[in-house]
Formats: sequence, structure tokens, C-alpha cells
Amino acid sequence: MLVVLLAVASGCALTLGTPYVPLHRLPGALLDGESSLAGVVVTELRLPRLTLALIAGACLGAAGLVLQESLRNPLAVPEMLGISSGAALGVAAPLVLSVSLPAAVQPLLAIGGAALGGALTLLAAGLGRSPSAVLLTGAAVAAALQAALLVLMVMADQLDLQLIYRYLLGSLSARTWEDVTGLWPWLFVALPALVLCAPVLSVLRLGDEDAEALGVRAQRARFAALAIAVVLIAPVTAVCGPVAWVGFLAPHLARRLNPAADAVRWLPWSAAWGAVVVALADLPARLALAPAETPAGAWTALLGVPAGVALLRTGKRRRAAASEGGRSKPAEDGGPPHAVRTPGEPERERSPHAVPTSAEPEHDRPPQAAPTSGETTGTPEGDHPPPTSDAPEHDRPHHAAPASGEAAPAPENAGPPHAAPASDAAARTGDAP
Repeated sequence: MLVVLLAVASGCALTLGTPYVPLHRLPGALLDGESSLAGVVVTELRLPRLTLALIAGACLGAAGLVLQESLRNPLAVPEMLGISSGAALGVAAPLVLSVSLPAAVQPLLAIGGAALGGALTLLAAGLGRSPSAVLLTGAAVAAALQAALLVLMVMADQLDLQLIYRYLLGSLSARTWEDVTGLWPWLFVALPALVLCAPVLSVLRLGDEDAEALGVRAQRARFAALAIAVVLIAPVTAVCGPVAWVGFLAPHLARRLNPAADAVRWLPWSAAWGAVVVALADLPARLALAPAETPAGAWTALLGVPAGVALLRTGKRRRAAASEGGRSKPAEDGGPPHAVRTPGEPERERSPHAVPTSAEPEHDRPPQAAPTSGETTGTPEGDHPPPTSDAPEHDRPHHAAPASGEAAPAPENAGPPHAAPASDAAARTGDAP
């Protein structure tokens, strides 16, 4: 499925547009190069744009998975942690302030701004001890950085304002091979670090205490994961702006299609899904309102957020159904789950008239089921025992008789609450008053 979507997105990106290049003429246009109009359009405009979309989507998808796994929060995305806003601020500030800088310095400014936003978020949230605190603090930091961007937009003139506005929404328009080649040095730095960081992400998912018990220093590992995410996000943001919510959607697609995998296996799938998402989103951005172009980041946000929320909800329902199914398994004999009692565990509920068995300890019998001295254990329910010769039946107490293992009752002349009158007692014993 992923390969099919990638092939469809690549074919449509290279053939559709003005001029239209049929699919059977596409290999010839690629080989012709600058010798024909179709060759120039395909090789100098569409192919570098497609390559940049694939690289940007892969970097954003991998960075989103790194952030979510290291912070143990499925909502941890670059847009909510101040990373994308910091990178955009670092690139937009020299443009508004009319500071001329070479193009090679822009990724460094983006990295500095992204590192500043991410570090502020982690430090303000207590080094990421609470996933919810990190998310709320990141939203506050991102809002502050976006407010700074708004101040810069007010200070800019009309031409710079249009450029900044299109840049902040994430656009792949008018990108060339120079923009693509500027990303390769940063990718050579980020890829080895990403491979080394992937096994640590699986340990961080267990929690800080378990990670420390396994020999992983959670705070240092979290800062290292943040640094890798910054190196992946900032150069892409410097070239094409913050393409929104790709880092949120791609990891959820990877988990949805491989639920039993771990972070090591999810990482390449998340990068691949990020590349497909950006390549597909760039098609309506280029063709929906042709000849005018819309930012690709607007389409990723418009389609990615509802899809990501739907995937998140279905994943939670699946986990809840699986956990409830495991808890409510019936016994092997087909009885209800509450009918199974482990050996040695006393019964919690008994009938008041249950007959004790010989295997039951005497102290476990309920007081209502204990027989009186004149009763037999086989007395049926509802039958009254015969009166004894010591006292008439109407003088017997109405409360339950003591069990056979308890002490005998006190003498009648001791005056219990329900004892017979003294005259009757004297008549029975033969003593004169």
C-alpha cells in the first residue's frame, strides 16, 4: 500500500500541471533535460520539488516519532513544543530586519531558533518528567514565539510580508536543486544519530524509573532525542517553512499499521509515511487553484489533523477492548469468571443455612449455621428442634444458641436477660422459697 501511494504521488507530481507530460513520455523528458520544454519543466522544476517533498516529509515524520516516544506523549509534535516556531523565527528575523546573510547560514539560524524553543519547553516543564506538563508548556512557548513572529510581520513591508506569510504556512513553490543539496550535510549528521537513538526510545517508553534501572539516563537521553529532532526539523524549516502536522500524522500511521512493533521498527515506517503525506499534499497545493499555488502546509494541517485524531481514537478503543477481553476470560469449564475460587481461599458468600463440610475449619462457619446442643446437623430448613428437658419451650431464649465449639451457657439462676422467673426456677428444682 505504501509503495503504491508513493508511486502514484510521484507519477502525478511529475506529469500533472502546465504543460501536461503524459506518462509514456516521462522517461524521454527525463533524458532530454534542457533540450525540450517538457524536459526543462520536469527536471528543473517538478523533480527537485518532488525530491524536497519526500526528504522534508521523511525528516518530519522521523522527528515526530522521536519526540512522541521520548516524551511518552502521542500529541508531542514540533508545532506544540516550540521547535517549528523557533526555527521559523530564526529564519524570518534577518529577513524583516534587512540583514543580508548567505543562504548557507539560514539552516544554522533555524537550528538555533528550534533548539531555543525546545530547550525552553523542556526546562520549563521540569525536564519532561510529566508528559502533560511538557505539552502544555510547549503550547505556551509556541504561542510566545508566534507572537514574536506577528510583531516581525507588523514591522515588515508589503513584499517581505507576502514572503513571510507564505513561508510560515510551509510552501514548496519555486524550490530548486540548490535547496535540495543544502539539506544533505545535515542529513549525514542526523541519520547516524537517529540509528543510535532508536533503541533508547524503546527504553524511554517504559518510564524514567525503569529506564534508570536498565542503565539509561532518562534526562540525558531526552535531551539527545530533542537535539536529533532539532537537526531533522530545522534545516527543512529553513528551506520550505514549517509544514504543519506531518510529525503528528506519520507516527500514528506507522503505529496503526504495525501495532505489535517497537520504536526501532516504527522509525523507518514513520519516515516513509511522512514522505508520502507531504508528496500527496503538494498535489492539491499546486493544482487545486491553478495557476495560483497554495501552501502545502495548509493542506497537511487541513487533512492531517482529523486523520490523526481518528487514528488516535481508534487505537485507544482497540487497546481498551483488548484489555477488557483479557480480564473477562471465562473459566475452562465454561462457568462465569466469579465462580472460580482458588484453593485455600475462603468462600466470600454462603447461605445462612448451609451445612458445613468436614473439610471446613470450624472458625470459618457462620454463626447462623452452627447447630445447637439439641440439634443435629441434618435438621432441615424451617423445622424447629424439639424442646429439652431443662426448660419449657416457651422459656427458651429466642436468640441463636451457641455453636458446639463454644462454652456452655451460664446457669439459669445467674439472671441472664431472657432467664425464667425465680418462682418457676424454684418449682423446677424443688427448693422451697
